[in-house]
Amino acid sequence: MHLRFPIILLAVFLSCNAYTDRDQKNYASPKGYSLDTPVKFRVRESLREISGIVLNPDEQHIVAINDEDGKVFLVDVHADQPYPTWKFAKGGDYEDIAYTGKEWMVLKSNGMLYQVHGLFTDSTSSTHFRFPEPGKREFESAYFDPQRNSVVIICKNCEEDKKQGTTTAYQFDMGTMVYHSEPVFKLDVKAIAKLAGVPLKNFKPSAAAIHPVEKRLYIVASVNSLLVITDLQGKVQEAYNLKRTLFPQPEGISFAPNGDMYISNEGGETLANILKFSYHAK
Repeated sequence: MHLRFPIILLAVFLSCNAYTDRDQKNYASPKGYSLDTPVKFRVRESLREISGIVLNPDEQHIVAINDEDGKVFLVDVHADQPYPTWKFAKGGDYEDIAYTGKEWMVLKSNGMLYQVHGLFTDSTSSTHFRFPEPGKREFESAYFDPQRNSVVIICKNCEEDKKQGTTTAYQFDMGTMVYHSEPVFKLDVKAIAKLAGVPLKNFKPSAAAIHPVEKRLYIVASVNSLLVITDLQGKVQEAYNLKRTLFPQPEGISFAPNGDMYISNEGGETLANILKFSYHAK
């Protein structure tokens, strides 16, 4: 009985310290954005597992995938009607979608890429291309790099990264329709940790896209609650902590031509959503 009060005090002390540690994170924003003031769009229950987005060229709709149905969704964030869908493959763990200006490419978690044919028509189909390298790898990020004419995919969990303190990216050449055997770049995890001001053993990206104005790569990492900015060769330049209250599970990122940024949160305990951040040029 005599120990009860000290134990309660200790628990309160530890709880306060834990809160203080979390609160010490720096939640800044990249220049041109305010990450605290998004426009929030809720998405329908059918897209609860939203895992990748691309702003449609008409800038009125968002093309999205979920991570299990093998379907592409066309999202009108202002509409109450069910989203039209086009099935391109059987069910599987699909993680991101990229648009080359001509082709729609969908990434599976094992590194397989699907070239989607006839999207938005009644004859939608796909051709798949296997990731050629052996070993255990998991991917969630894919984006198109026009300078390389390639879809670049970034490891979330790859064997070669575990002891090197890196996060590896590979490229799929849209001219030859084959993967390059050598990595296109490796992200430096220590550099990310230093810029973010947080301890970081691994960096696990969940989506990436090239900023159309800045010509830099923006990468979101749901597991790490981070937004990381690099040059197009993978050199880390900036890193920002993301608030869990606004970014509970960021799994998709895309840009409008003027730099407006869209980040999607996969649904968990709450409904999935898409956040819009207006861009104000430097």
